[in-house]
Amino acid sequence: MKNRNRSNFKQKSWSEMKAESSWQIFKIMSEFVEGFDKLNRIGPCISIFGSARTPQEHEYYKQAVKSASLLTEIGFGVITGGGPGIMEASNKGAYEAGGRSVGLNIDLPMEQFSNEFLDPDSIVNFRYFFIRKVMLVKYAQGFIFCPGGFGTLDELFEVLTLIQTHKIEKVPVVLLGESFWQPLLDWIKDTLLNKEQNISPEDMDLFQLTDNPEDAVQVIKKFYEGDEYHTIRPNF
Repeated sequence: MKNRNRSNFKQKSWSEMKAESSWQIFKIMSEFVEGFDKLNRIGPCISIFGSARTPQEHEYYKQAVKSASLLTEIGFGVITGGGPGIMEASNKGAYEAGGRSVGLNIDLPMEQFSNEFLDPDSIVNFRYFFIRKVMLVKYAQGFIFCPGGFGTLDELFEVLTLIQTHKIEKVPVVLLGESFWQPLLDWIKDTLLNKEQNISPEDMDLFQLTDNPEDAVQVIKKFYEGDEYHTIRPNF
């Protein structure tokens, strides 16, 4: 077996890597501090998730605009990832209806940029995905998930896991877009629940599915106006 020539690779010493990791802690702390400082002042909001690639003429885009507008009418602001697509649509709906429009942006190699419908004092830019996800969850009193890609699915299952394990209180989780979400829900029920028994029957009650923005917002409205008392506050 030939010896590999490592002379062309620039290698850092272990001490150099440890020093960089130590400084990284301060970068992480600064992002948390900035996020907490700004978002502590936003008031009650709903986080809306969905694809950054959804064009303005798409029905999903229009549904997100309508959902955000209706949320504003019942006193909620909107939090998104701050970028294009569904995020832009949601911010647009809130902004044009006179509601709070919050954007938590992140640097990505493609497609991500701040949309034009964000409140100037409610924009936070992040380097780390995990910090951004904390903010998207911590300051939301409910969640609407529009169709999206890997990032949207990641955020959906993160939220459901946090509720399932009681790391955050149960809050409304609405999946908007029946034709998109139903195949995934069928797999969850048939495989995760019935075949493999990896979740419990009550876990299927952690979310609701609808094809209508009015119904999505009504789910959230009923949750906070129902007989059971639910506090509007940060989730953890």
